[in-house]
Amino acid sequence: QVQLVESGGGLVQPGGSLRLSCVASGFTFRGYAMSWYRQAPGKERELVAGISNAGGSTKYADSVKGRITISRDNAKNTVYLQMNSLKPEDTAVYYCNARWGVNQEYWGKGTLVTVSS
Repeated sequence: QVQLVESGGGLVQPGGSLRLSCVASGFTFRGYAMSWYRQAPGKERELVAGISNAGGSTKYADSVKGRITISRDNAKNTVYLQMNSLKPEDTAVYYCNARWGVNQEYWGKGTLVTVSS
């Protein structure tokens, strides 16, 4: 059974930091590119960051470059999202995504990040 379980969300003040984790099971994690998406209230889901299956390549949305870092540990079947200098506009539900090729992908259920004073 495929599972992606996100954790680490919560309430943080502007300028603060959070680290999200996503633990995968039920598929060959090291073979999949991993990404974090987010969806704010009333908005479409958007890509935040992605990382290749071996971790050698990353990409980021322009809005988070320099503040957010994606990484993975294939030995632990886990992908991370380190978020620094958080802004109120970063408030969203953050989703973990695993993708192999064009047609094979899995989603987690999300973790809520709220940035507010």
